Amino acid sequence: MTELFKKRINAIRTALCDKEAALITNEKNIGYFCGFFHSEGYFLVTEDKNFLFVDFRYIEAARQKAHGCEVICFHRLSEDLLRVLTENEVKSVKIEAESVTVAKLRFYREKLQSKGISVNDGNSLDREIAECRIIKDETELEKIRTAQKIAEKAYLEMLNFVKVGVTERELAARLEFLMKMNGAEDISFDLITITGKKTSLPHGVPSDAKIAEGDFFTCDFGTVYEGYHSDTTRTVAVGYATDEMREIYGTVLNAQLSALVAVREGAFAAEVDKTARKVIEDAGYGEYFGHATGHGVGLDIHEVPVVSYRSKEILKAGMIITDEPGIYLPGKFGVRIEDMLCVTADGYENFVSLPKELIIL
Repeated sequence: MTELFKKRINAIRTALCDKEAALITNEKNIGYFCGFFHSEGYFLVTEDKNFLFVDFRYIEAARQKAHGCEVICFHRLSEDLLRVLTENEVKSVKIEAESVTVAKLRFYREKLQSKGISVNDGNSLDREIAECRIIKDETELEKIRTAQKIAEKAYLEMLNFVKVGVTERELAARLEFLMKMNGAEDISFDLITITGKKTSLPHGVPSDAKIAEGDFFTCDFGTVYEGYHSDTTRTVAVGYATDEMREIYGTVLNAQLSALVAVREGAFAAEVDKTARKVIEDAGYGEYFGHATGHGVGLDIHEVPVVSYRSKEILKAGMIITDEPGIYLPGKFGVRIEDMLCVTADGYENFVSLPKELIIL
């Protein structure tokens, strides 16, 4: 396990200049590079050493879980950090621009520059970390597979309670309970369990609205397992589906399946988006599909690459993406179908095993 973390750290170390260090404060990134996930940590990579700074509350856990680094219990971060930087003759520190507040940046500049250590607050470190994380190794893939299995088991159990008169909020609560009872450490995001006209809201919030006969019910759900997320959406009908509902569902399904065919190593992410979008546009519903076809998933629920017409990304084996086109008719209903995929040399591995044909409960 330690060798795995060393390999990840070395990818950052090779981008350091002479007498430069990288200070990583984003919780997800710290966990990625040493295995210890906690918001109170500070991870420092110098030219030849690695240090994890935590306070007394977390020192025991850090020493048990962190790999490939020296764990330091700090009393005053500024003093202990400065001591280590000075001992290692560091002259410049890269920080994560996307994760640092203005107040924290002011703190770094004040403390470090007083000792002749410059602060690099550009976004180069963010880009380097993103490039490391965008390709998942087998240990990461296995955690995502497990998260997906837990999510699917809970979803199928929850479907037994999708009935006329049940509220959206009740189904969200029940689904979260089932996920955690089946082994999830958390939910990936605020679960979307919406019905009726609210299904036209891509990110609708569950309320006390009740399911009615003839409604669509959209469930966008995911779990977290050992830090890694899953993400899936399914739309079902309750009681019956009108001809219009069936037409829209079929169009979204065709778009989703078409995008799957376009996924492979070497394909442009924008082309995958274009493939799905064309099906919906040709059916006359282009204006009702306003979001990207997909996004990356991993330690965060939304990561690079983005699968949209704006994307410049070329897909590579080991990238995780979603395929989730949708049609949203204001005041009527909406449909979204989402799978989560791992790009492979000749196509993809689909982590989702749930059926996609229209189900009427």
